Amino acid sequence: MPNANEDNLNALSQVQRRAVSELLRVSPVADDLARRFQEAGFTLALVGGSVRDALLGRLGNDLDFTTDARPHDVLKIVRPWADAVWEVGIAFGTVGCQKKGKAGDVEQDFLIEITTYRSEAYDRTSRKPEVSYGDSIEQDLVRRDFTVNAMAVELPAKEFVDPHGGLEDLAARVLRTPSTPEESFSDDPLRMMRAARFAAQLDFEVAPEVVAAMTAMAERIEIVSAERVRDELNKLLLSAHPRKGLTLLVETGLAAHVLPELPALQLERDEHHRHKDVYEHSLTVLEQAIDLEEDGPDLTLRLAALLHDIGKPKTRRFESDGRVSFHHHEVVGAKMTKKRMLALKYSNELVKDVTRLVELHLRFHGYGTGEWTDSAVRRYVRDAGPQLSRLHKLTRSDCTTRNKRKATALSRAYDGLEERIARLQEQEELDSIRPDLDGNEIQDVLGVGPGPVIGQAYKFLLELRLENGPMERDAAVAALKEWWAAQDA
Repeated sequence: MPNANEDNLNALSQVQRRAVSELLRVSPVADDLARRFQEAGFTLALVGGSVRDALLGRLGNDLDFTTDARPHDVLKIVRPWADAVWEVGIAFGTVGCQKKGKAGDVEQDFLIEITTYRSEAYDRTSRKPEVSYGDSIEQDLVRRDFTVNAMAVELPAKEFVDPHGGLEDLAARVLRTPSTPEESFSDDPLRMMRAARFAAQLDFEVAPEVVAAMTAMAERIEIVSAERVRDELNKLLLSAHPRKGLTLLVETGLAAHVLPELPALQLERDEHHRHKDVYEHSLTVLEQAIDLEEDGPDLTLRLAALLHDIGKPKTRRFESDGRVSFHHHEVVGAKMTKKRMLALKYSNELVKDVTRLVELHLRFHGYGTGEWTDSAVRRYVRDAGPQLSRLHKLTRSDCTTRNKRKATALSRAYDGLEERIARLQEQEELDSIRPDLDGNEIQDVLGVGPGPVIGQAYKFLLELRLENGPMERDAAVAALKEWWAAQDA
């Protein structure tokens, strides 16, 4: 039987073989760039996530390099070579560029970032890192977030640099920091969220001492800008294992500072009494929504699934018959969702879409066994608008009962609703419901010019359309005239 050391050695040899294969694949571009730095008297090394991904056999066309050259020297070297150059991150020592080249037999565009050796740290009150340049690759690697991201391959010689045991941690699938966790998180508190994100992305475990430091230092995350927090949260949510990262954020207390509505759900019992609490229910809904995704990770759907029940703590009531109710938690939750997402600087469009889904997630439960009128179905489609497909997924995901009979009945009922929507869409173009007369026709029928009354008439006809379905033009004109006469009465 192989022992643990032998297993670890086997894992190491596997990742090393993958790395060699990946590095050979991108060598034409990487080596060409490295030779140019060498000729200019500087060093260049593939570093960080690029080395980690090469070792995992998943290196893409985004390549990260580090160098002893200062940014102005980097610009002199890459400008004649690259197809495009940008200086967005130059204040932090990073020059970006794009270069077309071959990876194996395939030609593709490489997106390259070259960062001068550096160290950075926050003071106790600053939201921005103070950058200072270093002179050695070892100095650069020690300031990186985790050992699996603190490895480098010096080019063009392809010498592996791993002063902090990143290769072994990669084989063991564990996240540790090159320096002490306390030092690392003091340098940049966002690294605490990055630990949760990498755990979710890579399905790695976080070392106990790192978890302890995250817990002790959680409040330090508050000095980090909302935009940086949001971007890390997005990466976590869009990962393969978001539950793992979210659980870590909650257990360390970080979520209480960046998404307090999530840990608040732990205190609330789900009304079906089938789950430990609404928090667990919400994570399950998120996972079930992910299973229904069709075109890759969907941030809008995932945010809505995670946040759909955040209104429950504020709406919980203990009824006289012993039941617990959460009346109108979808309305309260929509308002809370909007407030939190705006605080995290999400775009207005995304805030609107997620908030709408949270607001509508309970609407289906009035459908019963199909008692809705065609009018109610039309309103459901109209209110969902472009989010209808996501609302289908969210509603189906929201069923987490262990009662198989109940789950089957809910699924069949929603099948029936989707079938009715499909039939009505064929007959009535539900996706673009509008009155049977447009604004110009309304003006002609009423004999009036533009003004508020045209909007009122349009709204009347829209309600008529939703209630009764499409009307012949003569019937619509007659209804409009009847409404107009009533206005003068």
